Amino acid sequence: MNFKLLTILATAVVQLASSQPLNLQNVLSSKPQNLLNDLVNNGNFKLDSVTSDIRETWEQMEKTVDRESIMKAVNDYLTGKCFVNPKQNFPSESKINTNSDVFQLEKFPNHKLRAKTNAHPEKLGIDTVKQSAGYFDINDEDKHLYYWFFESRNDPANDPVILWLNGGPGCSSMTGLFFELGSSFIDEKVQPVFNPYSWNNNASVIFLEQPVGVGYSYADKSSVSNTAVAAKDVYAFLELFFGKYIQFNGNDFHIAGESYAGHYIPNIAAEIVRHEDRSFDLTSVLIGNGITDPLIQYDWYGPMACNATLSGYKQLIPDEDCEKIEKEYPRCARLTKICYDVPTALTCVPATLYCERIMEPFMKTGLNVYDIRIPCGESDNCYKEMDYVDEYLNQEEVMNLLGAEVDSYVGCDETVFRNFILNGDESKPFQQFIAEILEQNVPVLLYAGDKDYICNWLGNLAWSQALDWSQAGSFQDAEFTNWYSSIDGAYAGQAKSNGLFTFLRVFEAGHMVPHDQPSNALDMVNRWISGDHYFSN
Repeated sequence: MNFKLLTILATAVVQLASSQPLNLQNVLSSKPQNLLNDLVNNGNFKLDSVTSDIRETWEQMEKTVDRESIMKAVNDYLTGKCFVNPKQNFPSESKINTNSDVFQLEKFPNHKLRAKTNAHPEKLGIDTVKQSAGYFDINDEDKHLYYWFFESRNDPANDPVILWLNGGPGCSSMTGLFFELGSSFIDEKVQPVFNPYSWNNNASVIFLEQPVGVGYSYADKSSVSNTAVAAKDVYAFLELFFGKYIQFNGNDFHIAGESYAGHYIPNIAAEIVRHEDRSFDLTSVLIGNGITDPLIQYDWYGPMACNATLSGYKQLIPDEDCEKIEKEYPRCARLTKICYDVPTALTCVPATLYCERIMEPFMKTGLNVYDIRIPCGESDNCYKEMDYVDEYLNQEEVMNLLGAEVDSYVGCDETVFRNFILNGDESKPFQQFIAEILEQNVPVLLYAGDKDYICNWLGNLAWSQALDWSQAGSFQDAEFTNWYSSIDGAYAGQAKSNGLFTFLRVFEAGHMVPHDQPSNALDMVNRWISGDHYFSN
């Protein structure tokens, strides 16, 4: 998750689904606790779209969200102070549709996969394996998703294929490549450094820049504002990918990712299994420190910050702030339940706005929301190494060798992020898709670094145990067992599994498990893709 929510959500609330500019004077002159009525009267919302559930949501939200700050956000938006992105990700005309090996399928007439023949990623020295880079085009929607494919260092003809997705929403999967699990890291000299623990040691890995607008991906006219649309785009990409790279079509295929990929991956997996005419099969999914069931996960911010016995660490905030969180969650839950029942922007964005207040006590500590053991630091993303990645991928030579068709690389795109929040996607439920794919016998691994706060291990464990599916009982009854790395024998964590659904607590790791525990993360993925779902010894 990209923790810029607190700085832009107030604007998102008042700009929901608005096709007309707000009349600021009319809104500012209105009486307290009547903002929804003002927006209806001002023409921003249609009256017939405001159901009783929606009105209840807004009334509850307006009782607890500071009106003055919302009005300031309205004014900032109208005067252009918000959502200014200095690195707009627009294409360079001279680089588009040139020097590409184009692949298409009849059942996707408006889609094509362009492997850039003028791209030479191997010359960057990231890895010695065979690589391919290019674009997946959705022509009728003018969307162009960038991908970079690394073959396995071991046996590419037989090793599994993994699709990796970062979250945000709106953050580049190059973060996974160069900061976590890829073939090389980028150091302070802005040079690649070989990673011996790369996940392509025993698997071929695809890094996909999605949704459109992220990283090297771009669109002139279209945008994606919800996970459901993104899932359809990724399914079409996979059909063309396995058609183009037909030699990998029979290999095991897994989808892995972290953070907001806890939204993406369940929906993508369900989209895949619903297509009986698919040309490839889904072997499993892996979700690291994901946000999947917000209703349950928000309830565990308090224990993670306040209950050392449960968290396994120490109390992070004062008792009075712990009490504040405890008092705020019930209203968060009521708002989120309405979003679950009526999943629209009008119902879900107020839930997101209110529930994010639960994060405020932790933010006051100055600690890293992605790793409770350390301060956040000066970088926007709390890690200076991510700035090195941005700098590297914006170098002209690098962009040319990768066949990038944009003039700049954007690590986390605020426009994409805003569009998802405006749509209410953040607070919507996605755990039901996990139940759906489990019923189709697709194994699921939830792994969680136990020093993360924003998508903490307690919340992930809680929603996994509450999941309603036919074999829920055997998962709930399963005992935790110790996981020892087969690489170096380290006591790496604890596993809970019924063989199909597995929860893995990763010791001494934050939000980005492969970054914090590279050796143990490699052992984790190697054992999982080999079929060891119990992490037995």
